[in-house]
Amino acid sequence: MTEVPAVSRLPRTPTPASIAASLAFDDVRHAYGDVESVRGVTLEIAPGEVVALIGHSGCGKTTLLRLAAGLERPTAGRVLLDGRELAGPRTFILPERRGIGLMFQDYALFPHLTNLENVMFGLRGLSRSDAERQARHALERVDLGRLAGEYPHMLSGGEQQRVALARAIAPRPAVILMDEPFSGLDRRLRDAVRGDTLAILREARATCLIVTHDSEEAMRMADRVALMRGGRLLDVGNPAELYRSPGSLFAARFFSELNELEGTVRAGRVDTPLGQFDAGGIAEGAAAVVCVRPQGILLRPEGHCIPGRIVARRSLGEVDLFEIVVSGREKPLLARVREGGDRGPGEDVGVDVNLAEVLVFKPSEP
Repeated sequence: MTEVPAVSRLPRTPTPASIAASLAFDDVRHAYGDVESVRGVTLEIAPGEVVALIGHSGCGKTTLLRLAAGLERPTAGRVLLDGRELAGPRTFILPERRGIGLMFQDYALFPHLTNLENVMFGLRGLSRSDAERQARHALERVDLGRLAGEYPHMLSGGEQQRVALARAIAPRPAVILMDEPFSGLDRRLRDAVRGDTLAILREARATCLIVTHDSEEAMRMADRVALMRGGRLLDVGNPAELYRSPGSLFAARFFSELNELEGTVRAGRVDTPLGQFDAGGIAEGAAAVVCVRPQGILLRPEGHCIPGRIVARRSLGEVDLFEIVVSGREKPLLARVREGGDRGPGEDVGVDVNLAEVLVFKPSEP
């Protein structure tokens, strides 16, 4: 498992460590009526590992999380915690008996309870004094001890998210499940809260499964990323593997913006408006799609490489985004350039390609 460093802005109140457990799905299936939402998923998450489930809406990722939590029953297959069957053909352990912490998209805080009482809610097996002490410790760890007596509606979105996190970690679960936990936060706050959350998860040493539709979020937080499509696992690997060597055009599109150029394989090469590229083993005569990431489009002086003309330029802060037209392609190319100089719309340039940013695939299924 690859350790992902996390920098926390929160005070260094140690988070009590959990006894991490493995979580496994063994050929799990689930259906809503006649519609199969999860189709034969097999995945094992190692103790202490953070895995992100990603995919478009309706791909089955949240259903898989609910199966792990015990909020849904599989129609086939098994869910296991450290090898112990939680759900299967003859077994179903209730959610409250699984030792799994949950953190939902809307935080699911009780408005009539104080923040302290919300965190204590999951500690009902302890005496009131022990539960209060453990809940206060969890709130201190997320820097909200001073707001223990306040109510959720008095907090910002980021503070409510941290109360929900405190409630999830307070019982020291072996596994924590998180469903789109940062989607309600604005971008700047989301980045900060993500870093704090990851630091707490690392300290707690809990196994974690995070559902998100944001590929950048998945790559920043997870040891491994599992991409789902149509109820199936399409690709699983560490973030660098999935970004650099996606297994399909669908996966490549999910992890980065692409310039796509269609062609046909002739003598092991694909001819495109940007030149010829190695077909990468795609059969002779077959259709192929050459994908060039925007950072792989290089601007050269006019008269060098492929002739192009700039039609738009926008500053994105650290980089400039250029739109460039080239002969043989109707749609402009997108180029992300760190130092764009004084080039502007209407200027003729040369267009070169960094081969390290090129991927070649068969056309994706609809």
